[in-house]
Amino acid sequence: MADKQAKRIAELIRPLRVKPGSKVDLARDFDPGYKADFVKKKDGGQLLRTGIALLADYQRRLAAQDVYGVLVCLQALDAGGKDGTIRHVMSGVNPQGVQVSGFKVPSAEELDHDYLWRYACRLPARGDIGIFNRSHYEEVLVVRVHPENLDRQKLPAEAKGKGVWDRRYREINDWERYLTDNGFKLVKLFLNLSKEEQRIRFFKRLDLPEKNWKFSAADVRERQRWDDYQRAFSEMLSATSTSWAPWYVIPADHKWFARICAAAVLAHTLIGIDPQYPEVTADRREDLLVVKGELEAQAPKGAPADPFAAKKAKKEAKAAAKAEAKKAEASQVAGNEHRPDESRDQPARASRARSRTASQDGAAQAVPRASRARSGAGTQSRAAQAASQASRARSGAATQGQPAQVSPGASRSRGKGQPT
Repeated sequence: MADKQAKRIAELIRPLRVKPGSKVDLARDFDPGYKADFVKKKDGGQLLRTGIALLADYQRRLAAQDVYGVLVCLQALDAGGKDGTIRHVMSGVNPQGVQVSGFKVPSAEELDHDYLWRYACRLPARGDIGIFNRSHYEEVLVVRVHPENLDRQKLPAEAKGKGVWDRRYREINDWERYLTDNGFKLVKLFLNLSKEEQRIRFFKRLDLPEKNWKFSAADVRERQRWDDYQRAFSEMLSATSTSWAPWYVIPADHKWFARICAAAVLAHTLIGIDPQYPEVTADRREDLLVVKGELEAQAPKGAPADPFAAKKAKKEAKAAAKAEAKKAEASQVAGNEHRPDESRDQPARASRARSRTASQDGAAQAVPRASRARSGAGTQSRAAQAASQASRARSGAATQGQPAQVSPGASRSRGKGQPT
């Protein structure tokens, strides 16, 4: 099941990955309204909950192992959905193992250091997940679209000359390689929002009183530099998507799908790390058994020695009984499928029974009728015979002393050459 889940996650995020070394044209290569065909909005809530549960499990293991750290870098234009992504995707993890850092205009102290210093100060510890809401990539995005910010960084003249952006790309790649080599994995997500969807979300902030606080006139001014930002994003993705820290372009016009994708990319990274709970040594296990025996001896009268084990055994027994009942029910259903449906065949059987009963009743009634008919016929025949005999007797008595009369037929018969 775990391998199947990992395969599905990899399939979902594959189209979102920026191939290292590729030349990106954001408008041409990535559609902000993209949705995977095999992911439906009606299933989005359940998919996100599944992803959150998976992240929670891996985050516990990451903290227990205490070897790797994870840094999530979120970049987007205004109203791109960074805050909502953080709130929804990280809703199930332990807050003690996650820290979120937002980066706005640099402070005076931060400007007195190199441009990566303030980001290095917020890196996550081993076993933790750190989230940068806007990240060190602001140094090649906002600073590039607004070159006046470069002057505020107190750089020497040679550091601001030709090739400054290519140099910064190289420095960022080297820094991320350094972090990766030391056990800190990077998850880089760019929430790709269309210009029209941004306009709609701005109106939502203006029209809904509870969202007024999120709107800033500066957001509209930045919108006027849309094309400049698109070029800056395209060059940044092309130059800094590496094999050790690739970029994923998240289609952000559909919030539900964007959150699923963000969770999937983070889960994919954690699955790759595959953190494990530390194994206890034999000596340590013996110590634990000694302590366990002491605690069992302290059990109150009538209470189980190990309440956790007793509760677990009860739960397992209940689950086993439920499974057995389910198995028996399935077996019974399977058996019934091979036998006629008694309830469905019952009316037919009843009809046949009534038919047989009627037939038997008819036969039983027919037998007396036939017997009576035969008896009546026999009586009539005997009466006729008695009457015939009586008639012959009377006839005989009447003809005594008279010549016998011969019928014409008899006379003709005797007359054919025979003596009379």
